[in-house]
Amino acid sequence: MANDKPEFSVCIGVYFKDNPTLFIDAVRSVTSKQSLKPSELIIVADGPLSQSLEDALSTIRQETPDLKLIRFEQNRGHAASRQAGLDAASNDLVAIMDADDIASENRFELQIKAFEKHPEASVIGGQIKEFIDEISNVVGERIVPVYDSDIKRYLKSRSPMNFVTVMYRKSAVQDVGGFIDWYCEEDYYLWVRLAEKGYKFYNLNDNLVNVRVGEEMYRRRGGWKYFKSEARLQRYMFKRRIIGLPRYLYNVAGRFVIQVAMPNSLRGFIFQKLFRK
Repeated sequence: MANDKPEFSVCIGVYFKDNPTLFIDAVRSVTSKQSLKPSELIIVADGPLSQSLEDALSTIRQETPDLKLIRFEQNRGHAASRQAGLDAASNDLVAIMDADDIASENRFELQIKAFEKHPEASVIGGQIKEFIDEISNVVGERIVPVYDSDIKRYLKSRSPMNFVTVMYRKSAVQDVGGFIDWYCEEDYYLWVRLAEKGYKFYNLNDNLVNVRVGEEMYRRRGGWKYFKSEARLQRYMFKRRIIGLPRYLYNVAGRFVIQVAMPNSLRGFIFQKLFRK
């Protein structure tokens, strides 16, 4: 998978609930179907896999003989999986990918060009489109700001990066402690820590990843556990003086209304209408 551009790694985590067919499609979207192919593919098996997923891995191994496979004996979660991929990466540039999404064919070509144009950046992401069943059945888009100053302003309210689109500098992420477990918020927590240390962000205006969603995805983004995790991160930002008291109270109150007080059906409607294009 060598090329004449800067070398980069791609890391994908997979666990027993993932669909083997979709997993193969996701891998192919970042290898054989890319206009600029990675020099290294890392797959982290987060705990025991089903036989059908093992068969899918065998297919991927045949197509990518130099695959770097890491196995956990037990399921350890997203943060541990991301960290294992980071530790195993041979290159400083590392791209994230999920096991059921589809990357745009020019994703890495665009990101490498962006790193060449913006060498000061430590994380470069982009936009996503969300679809159900078929890529053509787009049900939403998550649009995030492009420039570092706008990204850091947006960070005071919500996560400013579409995690599944990012390519990051391994050295920068290691410098802030790597991926640290934080229920459903390990990515947001990482961006906060990078911003605290002055690292730069950039987002492309282009759609980089087509994200597969289910009918109930928006509705599931609630409940006490989810709210407490988000509220705790807001408190972290307040204590570190990233946000002031008015913003802290506003953020926590808004999350309580949407994630706890609001019925599931209405929450789904609000997410689709207000938090997605």
